[in-house]
Amino acid sequence: MALAFAVLDGRFHDRAGFTCGVAALDEYLRQRAGQHQRDGIATTHVLVDEDTPRVVLGYCALSAAQLRLDELREDDRRKLPAYPVPAIRMGRLAVAKSEQGKGHGALLIGHAVNVAVAVRRTMGVKVLIVDAKDSSAAAFYEGFGFRPISTTALTMYLPI
Repeated sequence: MALAFAVLDGRFHDRAGFTCGVAALDEYLRQRAGQHQRDGIATTHVLVDEDTPRVVLGYCALSAAQLRLDELREDDRRKLPAYPVPAIRMGRLAVAKSEQGKGHGALLIGHAVNVAVAVRRTMGVKVLIVDAKDSSAAAFYEGFGFRPISTTALTMYLPI
């Protein structure tokens, strides 16, 4: 099994066959990800097995964002100008039920970080933001170094 990432192609990838166990995440991939991509709102990146590239094993949706400077921890604010901090938001992350527990979530986070680093080479990006759906998801992201913003524990950021 050789895993790879691709930008969602609605004509190629099997969105209807994807099930992660969270209806809102399944519905996003099936019904809104393609539209968001066409409209320039978010880009959905899919994890696939190169032997069966139509089957979506997991996905993350990325978009441009910003944080207010006061939402960062004090030690992360040092040396930053007093205006909003440029960011990339990972608005959705899901792994197919059949693939859960295999480390695919970590691969998707790593991919999002790699995209953020690549974007940083051509324009400003200081943090990767994620909105955890609950405290369990927040603990998952915290294990990768994400830090809660000052106004809510469920919106988290990772310095890039």
